[in-house]
Amino acid sequence: MRRRAAEYRRPLRRRYSDWIWGVLVLFAIAALALFVLHHNYQEEVQHLTQESNINIGLSNGSSNFTEEIMSANSFARQISDQMTLAKAYVIIAKEHNNLQLAWELSSKIRKCQLLLSEASMRGEPITIDEARPLVEGLAKLIYKAQDAHFDIATTIMTMKSHIQALEERVHAATAQSTAFGQLAAEALPKSLHFLNMKLMGDWLTSPTMQELAKEKQNSPRLVDNNLYHFCIFSDNVLATSAVVNSTVSNADHPKQLVFHIVTDGITYGAMQAWFHRNDFKGSTIEVQSIQDFSWLNSSYSPLVKQLLEPENRSFCYGTLQDLKEIKFRNPKYISLLNHLRFYIPEIYPLLEKVVFLDDDVIVQKDLTPLHSLDLHGNVNGAVETCLESFHRFYKYLNFSNPIISSKFDPQACGWAFGMNIFDLIAWKKANVTARYHYWQEQNTDQTLWKLGTLPPGLLTFYGLTEPLDRRWHVLGLGYDMNIDNRLIESAAVVHFNGNMKPWLKLAISRYKPLWERYLNQSHPYVQDCLRS
Repeated sequence: MRRRAAEYRRPLRRRYSDWIWGVLVLFAIAALALFVLHHNYQEEVQHLTQESNINIGLSNGSSNFTEEIMSANSFARQISDQMTLAKAYVIIAKEHNNLQLAWELSSKIRKCQLLLSEASMRGEPITIDEARPLVEGLAKLIYKAQDAHFDIATTIMTMKSHIQALEERVHAATAQSTAFGQLAAEALPKSLHFLNMKLMGDWLTSPTMQELAKEKQNSPRLVDNNLYHFCIFSDNVLATSAVVNSTVSNADHPKQLVFHIVTDGITYGAMQAWFHRNDFKGSTIEVQSIQDFSWLNSSYSPLVKQLLEPENRSFCYGTLQDLKEIKFRNPKYISLLNHLRFYIPEIYPLLEKVVFLDDDVIVQKDLTPLHSLDLHGNVNGAVETCLESFHRFYKYLNFSNPIISSKFDPQACGWAFGMNIFDLIAWKKANVTARYHYWQEQNTDQTLWKLGTLPPGLLTFYGLTEPLDRRWHVLGLGYDMNIDNRLIESAAVVHFNGNMKPWLKLAISRYKPLWERYLNQSHPYVQDCLRS
């Protein structure tokens, strides 16, 4: 390509060069202007800051003391920081037997605390005249402590050892608190013991009551599948009464309800006396003793055999070894009464459908529609609890064991025991009790799951559970203080699962009225027991 002559190129180069230099000059001017403005601004800010530091606390208006103590420029913050350092040197001085220095530091700390308290009460900042003597005094003592070889390295090492000691004490206190809370949850209150004794006295001294109880056992209503059947397995008279009373109170046709209650031999007489002496709107109530189930023995049930083994009992009643396992040390886990839910068709062979209720629930709506729900061939109707990840299968079962990992999905949804509708015809067809026995035999060494009824329930009813609408069953009232009121109000059943049962003093006060509403507090025995 032919190049142009030089005279044609030179003016063009000069034109571009002038343009570039012009832009650079403009940038330089702009940068200089920005520098001047920024410098003037910084001087103004510094001046205002110094003026603020000098005059802080001189305003007669009120101030937010929390904001003041958080401000890096306030005298309150300076005093607070020096107090923190001084407290550390008090500990170190005592450990080095320098009691005079420790006393002087403690005296200054008390004066600082007094000044901070006065400033907080009057709602005004600390003035420079108030702060100067304390700040200077503490600074001199801190320098004195450093001169006494309490240097930063020594301070760090000392504080580290104290932190470790405090962590150990916190862990021990947490374990002790958890253990005491568990004991409080397990223990039956004195008032309930008193009620049981009074009712047992009535039962033993009333042959007429005993004869009537025998007659009720032959009532045709107990096996009438046109009625609505509920089962409760409990040794707590008042809790069972609240469940029954809340169910009949919210039923459209309470006379069509039949309650099947099973208790232990110790509570049997008291339970009979209570339900004989109180009316529950014409509903039918049957009370049985688990001791009468002669078929439920170690040759039939692997569970019974395991519960009789000393290892399981020592696990629940022995010395605490692991804080994480304390929830499994509750004796209810080795109570056969707690495991009766897996033998409902054997207990009631002529029934077709039954609603299972725990003794720590309260019913707020009519539950009879549960009996007409279509379970689509499934055995168990339950509300799923997998809205949070910790309610999935892998949180309850040991998936490192191939027996579990090869047959179950670790992300499968858990579901709630406490309010369940069981189709007993489908139960027998699927041979569910045999499945339960199989898993109990596989878990003789407790490597698949710890004690309890939910883990074996998840295995036993896997693939046989129909999810119910969440509004049928709301859980957590025994441990969660922040359940939405709208959720509670819309629930058919609220469940006080957890340690804070409504009949205990450690119950959550916000939820306790839900349970007390269905407690027969007008009964003279209940009044006497509540006063005791």
